[in-house]
Amino acid sequence: MIEIKALALEDCKSISDIDASQHIGKAWREVDGLLQLVEIDYFDPSWPNGYETHLKHLVEIVVGDGLAVGAFDHRQKMIGFVAVRRDFFGESARYVLLDQLFITREARGKGLGRKLFEAAAEGARQWGAEKLYICAGSAEETIAFYWAIGCKTAVEVNRALFDADPRDLQMEFVL
Repeated sequence: MIEIKALALEDCKSISDIDASQHIGKAWREVDGLLQLVEIDYFDPSWPNGYETHLKHLVEIVVGDGLAVGAFDHRQKMIGFVAVRRDFFGESARYVLLDQLFITREARGKGLGRKLFEAAAEGARQWGAEKLYICAGSAEETIAFYWAIGCKTAVEVNRALFDADPRDLQMEFVL
């Protein structure tokens, strides 16, 4: 049985339970001005940008006024989480940033990501946001997940977020 609940500060370090590793066979890259799937055959053994970076962002969201929701297995081991920043931005819509969404390796592909994403979307709706903004890692599976739940290419690109990692795909979800 999986328990999904809002995260408290003391829950944050539980993200260390998550196996964030990922084999990336193909990734979306800009080639000659066009977005294309490119074979990269890369194994990322840990957290992109490091565990400490993700922990720091999560703590900021939990102690701030953002939203963080975790999923725990029957042993109370964290198997996934989502975090949303409450800061509004955007010219054409009221966006909030989906800051993080991670599912432990063995729990992927079983609907948990969708449940956590839905919790994030509901929280953002309650704040009065119109769209979730997602800077999605360019792995084929990651982008396929976001497309499957209804995300599209961002109509309005947040330049600071794009510049922080130009290989990320800038996406949005209409709430």
